[in-house]
Amino acid sequence: METNKASDSLNSVTAFERDIYTEKKKLKPKNIGLHAVIILIGVIMLYPLLWMVSSSFKEATEIFKNISFLPTSVTFENYVEGWSGLSGVSFSKFFLNTFILVVFCIIGNVISCSMAAYAFARLEFTLKKVLFAIMLVTMMLPFHVTVIPQYIMFNKLDWINTYIPLILPKFLAVDGFFIFLMVQFIRSIPRDLDEAAKIDGCGPIKMFYKLIMPLALPAVITTIIFTFIWTWNDFFSQLLYLSDIKLYTVALGLRMFLDAMGQNSWGALFAMSTLSLIPLFIIFIFFQKYLIEGITTGGVKG
Repeated sequence: METNKASDSLNSVTAFERDIYTEKKKLKPKNIGLHAVIILIGVIMLYPLLWMVSSSFKEATEIFKNISFLPTSVTFENYVEGWSGLSGVSFSKFFLNTFILVVFCIIGNVISCSMAAYAFARLEFTLKKVLFAIMLVTMMLPFHVTVIPQYIMFNKLDWINTYIPLILPKFLAVDGFFIFLMVQFIRSIPRDLDEAAKIDGCGPIKMFYKLIMPLALPAVITTIIFTFIWTWNDFFSQLLYLSDIKLYTVALGLRMFLDAMGQNSWGALFAMSTLSLIPLFIIFIFFQKYLIEGITTGGVKG
């Protein structure tokens, strides 16, 4: 008898859950309208990007004269022209330079910002709160306020037209945003694990790379993704410090198509712009899980 009652209760609960699931699956008129508005906004936001990709397959004379979204005849000449580059330098050289710059910036940010975050989150030292407040203030300081003093300093060190001004600051933990992100994430890690590690004989350094860094992996990957995107898309700093075409990055290489010998190569520009977006899409698609986890965990638990 009791078995039958338990079975009936289980069936009723299952039926109730099934009804709730069915109710959720039904699209109400207001939901349909909301979805339609969201899709419309998404299409409007993506239209310039889709137009650029479509234009990269058009003839140069067709890009601005033909109002049709799709090309009348598909051509890959723009990609061939753009990849061959300008002034005897292939666009592959710009991609290689950018990847080298990005890799060193990522290494610098991960090492320096994680160490600074670990110190603020776990260690005790003099003026800790004051230094943390100063770090937060640097996040509110506009980049353009410090760009002239930095340029003068790097110029006196004879580092202009090298990658040093773009890479060296990353090893000095200058990006307060990543420090703050990691501090919040590390604070969410239970301190009981620290005590257990101390019992096992771990010192502060060993605890950092054996315990904290593996547990803070989502925050580290978030730092890697943002560093990659910001460095890849950076134009102003690279334009400021680089003048040799052999050192140009993708951002500077794209600019060359607009003023090369007084001619604007729009087709090649759109083609190379399309290729320059591929690494960003790949990074975001494969690591978006860690990106969301790193931001939400650091913000909610911190």
